[in-house]
Amino acid sequence: QVQLLESGGGMVQAGGSLRISCVSSGRTFSRDALAWFRQAPGKEREFVATIHRTGSTYYLDSVKGRFTISRDNAKKTVYLQMDSLKPEDTALYSCASRDAILTAPYYTSGNDYRYWGHGTQVTVSS
Repeated sequence: QVQLLESGGGMVQAGGSLRISCVSSGRTFSRDALAWFRQAPGKEREFVATIHRTGSTYYLDSVKGRFTISRDNAKKTVYLQMDSLKPEDTALYSCASRDAILTAPYYTSGNDYRYWGHGTQVTVSS
């Protein structure tokens, strides 16, 4: 069983930056596909970003150019750097992981992921 633990959430003013992290207990972290999802109150869970085992990335259109997902395989950690934050970015951010072959596509559905963290709250004030 893989455990994921997020940290780094908090409250920030619009236009500010925040970096959230997710540490994995998985033994095959370097071969995993990793992603960040978010869920705002009263809304469906939404894909934010994913990073392939090769390091390539894919983003939700509304965060492109503002958010950056990265990974450190030695630390078994995935990061989400969030810049130019907007009030509509306010949500509970959760990381997710799954094993993936080298030629796997980008996984953008929550149903694609096997392991989930409990989330870290990000609140952006106007």
